[in-house]
Amino acid sequence: MWVLLLVSVAGFLAQLVDGAMGMAFGVTSTTLLIFLAYNPAAASAIVHLVEIVTSSISGASHIRFGNVDWHALVKVAVPGAVGAFIGAMLLSSVDLSAARPWTASILLALGVLVLYRFTRPIILGKKRRARARWLAPLGLVGGFIDSTGGGGWGPVVTTSLTASNALEPRKAIGTTNTAEFVIALAASIGFLIGLGAEQIPWDAVGALLIGGALAAPIAAWLVSKAPQRLLGILVGNLIIALNVRQLSISFEFPPVAAISAYSAIAILVVVSVIYGVKLLKQDKLAKGD
Repeated sequence: MWVLLLVSVAGFLAQLVDGAMGMAFGVTSTTLLIFLAYNPAAASAIVHLVEIVTSSISGASHIRFGNVDWHALVKVAVPGAVGAFIGAMLLSSVDLSAARPWTASILLALGVLVLYRFTRPIILGKKRRARARWLAPLGLVGGFIDSTGGGGWGPVVTTSLTASNALEPRKAIGTTNTAEFVIALAASIGFLIGLGAEQIPWDAVGALLIGGALAAPIAAWLVSKAPQRLLGILVGNLIIALNVRQLSISFEFPPVAAISAYSAIAILVVVSVIYGVKLLKQDKLAKGD
């Protein structure tokens, strides 16, 4: 009972993050689920089954408000679904002892990516239409990472589309979120085949969904109040810290190495937050506030 309550809290926190930043529901919730002792395959399956519902609602909203570039969506969603299905089947067949450090390593990399995304200065410039030649590989890699890491579609694809100026931020977020329904569906089918329906903790699926649903209206308020840059920096650091802890357990770091790693993370938090505050001031000047 207490575990399910904590899963709901994990869903609540993950949805707050995702609602305020437009990404990281999967990365945040999978990290927290593994922290609560769910194995990587089960954690990723739980997240993707929940995301079928959340991404369909999100995608419908983005379509309604014209935030989707259909050309880019098709190019990333189809190969993304293939990558997600293959990744789910692979993770389902990997031994638990090998899966934990693999998943923690992917989540750690995604935490770094989230941190990079929100410590990157705003680049003002002319936007261009996303080119097809690199969208398919991006979708394939993003889908594979998403299912094997329990999340990452948003951080990988949205960040790539915005960092390259391929799409304006509004279209990048809308296109990525709408395509995520296809990715979540493909990954879920892969886990249902690879794990079997009886191996999926359906009570945890419901608990995560309830927590996320309760957070949705609060997240809508948070996005208008909280500085997205600072929130993203804090979330990136949280994901990094939790997955360094998981890696230290999996590889049995000696005490000196563990203390050094945690000290480095503490320094990273302080430095990145200070830098983030500096960038917030630059953002206001760039926007003429």
